[in-house]
Amino acid sequence: MTKATEDAVLLARVADGDHEAFTEIMRTHEDRVFSVCLRILGNRERALDATQETFLTAFRKAHQFEGKSTFGTWVYRIAVNTCFDQLRKQKRRPAEPMPEHLDPADPTAHETVEAAALRPEIQKALASLPPEFRTAIVLSDIEGMSLPDAAQTLGVPVGTMKSRVFRGRRLLANHLGNQNTI
Repeated sequence: MTKATEDAVLLARVADGDHEAFTEIMRTHEDRVFSVCLRILGNRERALDATQETFLTAFRKAHQFEGKSTFGTWVYRIAVNTCFDQLRKQKRRPAEPMPEHLDPADPTAHETVEAAALRPEIQKALASLPPEFRTAIVLSDIEGMSLPDAAQTLGVPVGTMKSRVFRGRRLLANHLGNQNTI
């Protein structure tokens, strides 16, 4: 049984009210969802909140999953939308981020990439990007999603995704002072 098929079976069980199936599917995807949220939001606490909200939404809407995409694509789309909602709310109430030394890496992370924060200058440059470019860079370059999968996650054509990645990389390079590298 493929991973996509296994996820679909688990999600069907979730739609029927099986909480253990939801726990299993959440464990499978929570690290990557958290990683996406962290890279988009740039703040560990807000990323944890967004991850939790993502899975609550997925649980509540499990019966709406139509199988037109993989569960991973569906849940990452929920995560991106949740992050965008938080960013909109943040614009209304700007807050100062915690100093980095007070926001340690997650000691329970299973992969060293997840436990390590982006270098501060890259994190700052990423945070300076408009949300649509930041999300494209996070999904394609940091999370390693293929352009078609990332486009499907964001609900945009592949050409739009390519453009956002290109423009996001260009803006990052300019921000980091590497104009000649792209």
